[in-house]
Amino acid sequence: MNALELMIDEHKYIKRMLLVVRKACYKIVNGEEVNYDDFYSIVDFIRNFADKHHHGKEEQFLFNKMVDEIGVTAEKLVKHGMLVEHDLGRLYMSELCTALEDLKAGKDEAKIDIIGSAMSYANLLTRHIDKEDGVVYKFAEKQLSSETLDDLNANCKAFEDDNSEDREKYIKVLETLETKYQ
Repeated sequence: MNALELMIDEHKYIKRMLLVVRKACYKIVNGEEVNYDDFYSIVDFIRNFADKHHHGKEEQFLFNKMVDEIGVTAEKLVKHGMLVEHDLGRLYMSELCTALEDLKAGKDEAKIDIIGSAMSYANLLTRHIDKEDGVVYKFAEKQLSSETLDDLNANCKAFEDDNSEDREKYIKVLETLETKYQ
């Protein structure tokens, strides 16, 4: 297993969900009612597949190895770039959940916050993924030793083996939502 190729592959699923997010928001703009079940499924996918599953591997394995082995340059890239964006994405998901609850409580203006939080997340992650695929992973592949890359691959394989059911579950969630928001 090549961990960096796996992470790039996971980005493809995440980007597909970002298109669902955009289409769900567009329905609200066009006056349709907020589909709470769909939005909570989106949040579930983002929190558990994009963040826990995907970002978890980056944060536990890749980024730590980069900082340890490459040093200051990697530390700046990781701590002041990638991790800040991961945290900002978590904030947007928290704000989206708050907005959904506010709308349920009768605060009609919360529709603006739903769209704002969801689209802020989608725009952030689109740029974030482009940076990781185009810069961070290539930098890691060139700068990390072959032993470290082998260790990264082994760690990610073990993680995937332990979490394969979750991966499949969330790919099915994505596919279900995609059929609704084509």
